[in-house]
Order: sequence, then structure tokens, then C-alpha cells
Amino acid sequence: MFQDITLEQLRELKTKKQLTVIDVRSPSEYEDSTYPDSLNIPFFNDEERAEVGTLYKQTSVQAAKDRGLQIISSKLPSFIKEFGAIEGDKAVFCWRGGMRSRTTATVLSLMDIHAYRLEGGYKAYRKWVMDELESFDFKPKSFVIHGNTGTGKTNLLHRLKNKSYPVLDLEGLAGHRGSIFGHIGLKSNNQKTFDSLLLEELIRLNDSPYVLFEAESKRIGKVVMPNFLAHEKETGTQIWIEMPIEARVQQILQDYQPEQFKAQYIASFQRIKSRIHVPIAAEIDRCLHADQFADAVRLMLEYYYDPKYDYTSQQYEEGSKVTFTVNNLDEAEDAVIKYLAAQNI
Repeated sequence: MFQDITLEQLRELKTKKQLTVIDVRSPSEYEDSTYPDSLNIPFFNDEERAEVGTLYKQTSVQAAKDRGLQIISSKLPSFIKEFGAIEGDKAVFCWRGGMRSRTTATVLSLMDIHAYRLEGGYKAYRKWVMDELESFDFKPKSFVIHGNTGTGKTNLLHRLKNKSYPVLDLEGLAGHRGSIFGHIGLKSNNQKTFDSLLLEELIRLNDSPYVLFEAESKRIGKVVMPNFLAHEKETGTQIWIEMPIEARVQQILQDYQPEQFKAQYIASFQRIKSRIHVPIAAEIDRCLHADQFADAVRLMLEYYYDPKYDYTSQQYEEGSKVTFTVNNLDEAEDAVIKYLAAQNI
């Protein structure tokens, strides 16, 4: 027989042994948001779920159950085979711990495949995430990385993370680089997915003496960071990276690959075109169409992004920030590492 477990028990099991969490909701539900690192083995596909749901609302509960049983019966062998191919213990969940996960766990049990069932399903998990973020006690000291567009702040954080420094990659969690062009070439996450991934990272990092993260706006693409993290950004130690414009142009070309997504960059530029002096905006537009991307980037930095960052910089008192003037990303990495070592944290 299957065993119901709470979310707390599920998380404890995942830390102690191999446990695969399986979302049996429909593919679109799974795509919208799910438990981190879970697999999707849908009980119903999207069309089947819609059909059963319509019967539930417009005909009767029994009619919906009968049709659901008819649908799942025809695909039970392949359904069970998918579960059987997964090694180790398994935990299943649906929207609220109802028919789909209960039936799945029962059928698996009959086939001698043990599975836990998450009480309350995804709905209970989502409530826990929101409650945790609302009351999260952030303990580490914050080091906030600033710098004009193109200084490679995200790349710097990735380098530091690869060397086991405690890094919170907000852009990675959001699936967005934070600028008007930040979604291009990436899969942006919605708020629910961002919240789930963020909470996991916060829990992982909360015993660290400090955490490094980028000075993002409160809104990153489609998502908004929680208030306590925005407060940490404003009150933490501010590390500013200054780098020559030519080095920043090359970093942007490397990161954004404008030749691969030319049409999307041209379209996105139209959203900020009116904020730039007309002759300059026209020249940027011409450069983009003519594949003169370095020239376009340089003009956008000089006449749009750098003035915005100058304004942001002025909001912080000189005594509250540390500035490193470097020529490239290698020098920036060395400077931050030496600075952290000197803090004796």
C-alpha cells in the first residue's frame, strides 16, 4: 500500500536517500510550475484533463470518474512501465493530492512499485513556498555586485560559483538578463517557478557567512524578487566594477550573440528607441540593420545604459561602496577574490 507523506517528510527523504519526485499533472500544468527537479508522468494529457473537467462541472462527479477510469485503463501498461524504469523510491503528487495521485499510487502499489504520495499536492507546496518567502530570515552578509552594462557581472558570479563561493544567481533563476533585451535566447520563468527555485537557493545558502549577488532591479523580466531581498540589495556591501567601454562592448557581443537573434534585437530596440536622442537612435537602428553590432552596442552604452547607471551610482554614498577599476573580467575576478579574502569572514 502507498504511504501519504507531508511536504516536510518529502524534503527530509530527498536529503537522506535517492527519491524521485513525480508530477502526475498534465504537461501544461507541469510546464507552468512544479516541484523543483521533479519529472512529469501525466495521468491525463491536456485534452483528457479538459474533457474530464468539463464532465465534472457540467454533468456529474460520477460521469467524470467513469470517463477518467476509461481513459487511464487504456494506457495503464505504458504508464506503469514509465514508473518502473525509474530506480529508487518515488513520490507522486497532483494538484491537491486527489484522484490523480491517489489512483497512481494505488495502481503502482498493486504492481509492487512502492510510491509515496504528497499530501495536499502542488497546492500545499505552493502555499509553503509563499509562506517561507514571506517570513524568510536571511542570515548571510550581502555583497552586491554593480557595474555598467557589459562588465560581465553575471559571468563574474558564475566564475566565483565555480570556485565554490556562495553565489545567488538571480538572473539564472529568472531566466532573464534583466535588460530590455534580456529575454532573447533564454527561457524566462514565471513568478511561481522563480519563487520555488529562489527558495531552494536561499535555504542552501543561508548557513553561509556571506552571499554574492548582482544588483538587480526588483523586477527581473517577468518576476519580482521578495521585499527582504530587495532590502538586502540596498543595505549590503556594494561592490562596483568599472571597465573600459570597448571591453564591455565585446562582453555584450559574446553574451548576447546579436548575429543569431538579429530580428529580435531590432524589435526590442523599438521599445527604448524613443528614450534616446533622435539622431543617435536612428544611427543605432541603422547599425543593427547593417549588422554593425559593435557600433550599435557602443552607442547604446554611451547614450542610454551608462547614463542610467551613473544615476544609480549616485544613490549610494561613496563610503558605502567599494570600487574596482579593471580592464577585463579576469582582473575583476581577481580583485573580488582578494577583497573577500581580506574581509576574514
